[in-house]
Amino acid sequence: MKQLQLLMGMPIAVEVVDPRVTEGDIEKVFAYFRAVDETFSTYKEHSEISKVNRGELCEDEYYDEMKTILALSDQTKQETQGYFDIYHNGTADPSGIVKGWAILQAAYMLKEAGYTNLYIDAGGDIQVAGNKGGNPWRIGIRNPFNRKENVKVLAVTEKGIATSGTAIRGQHIDDPHHPDTPLRDIVSLTVIGPNVYEADRFATAAFAMGKRGIYFIEQLPGFEGYMIDASARATFTSGFERYVLHV
Repeated sequence: MKQLQLLMGMPIAVEVVDPRVTEGDIEKVFAYFRAVDETFSTYKEHSEISKVNRGELCEDEYYDEMKTILALSDQTKQETQGYFDIYHNGTADPSGIVKGWAILQAAYMLKEAGYTNLYIDAGGDIQVAGNKGGNPWRIGIRNPFNRKENVKVLAVTEKGIATSGTAIRGQHIDDPHHPDTPLRDIVSLTVIGPNVYEADRFATAAFAMGKRGIYFIEQLPGFEGYMIDASARATFTSGFERYVLHV
């Protein structure tokens, strides 16, 4: 069973291929994403993050999920030499970490309901578990210069995949160390990680590093990456090819 809804400003697809899946369990996932959006959307005046940015809440008034995201953001900033930073001009925008984290929590919800073969895709960031029809899940990496074609197709299971780039949203990631300099050297960086939360946060940070980002991914144990630069040249990590489906 597969369902698609537009939430958090992006298409979210949930697919579960276990035979006993119910629409109710899938709807619980979408309800969870709606709740996350109500908490973390910087576009909603009544969201908790908007109240935090306006100084209307003290830290001890934050909900647990807000405390968790802010702590994880700070941890990621430290682990990426400051290239991941949710603060811009004094306000927090945790979207670069919330999406992957929320996808992973949604996957945990489905696993706790007893499902083992699942796929969740929120705006191109993906968590998969189990298989589909006895085969690993197939995930395409879109060509940033032609969104109708894939440059690679990956075969994965029990992994997360996240892509940072400019093809859809334009320049929306800054180098925190040089915030006034647009990132134009690369257009797409896809990361395969042990889960989508890890892949998402490091994809964002690596993209902010420019062409050096792929080498940052190379030295992360358990991660692989595929970078496309502004000249349409691809650079990928040493273990990336083992995930590529050759057809």
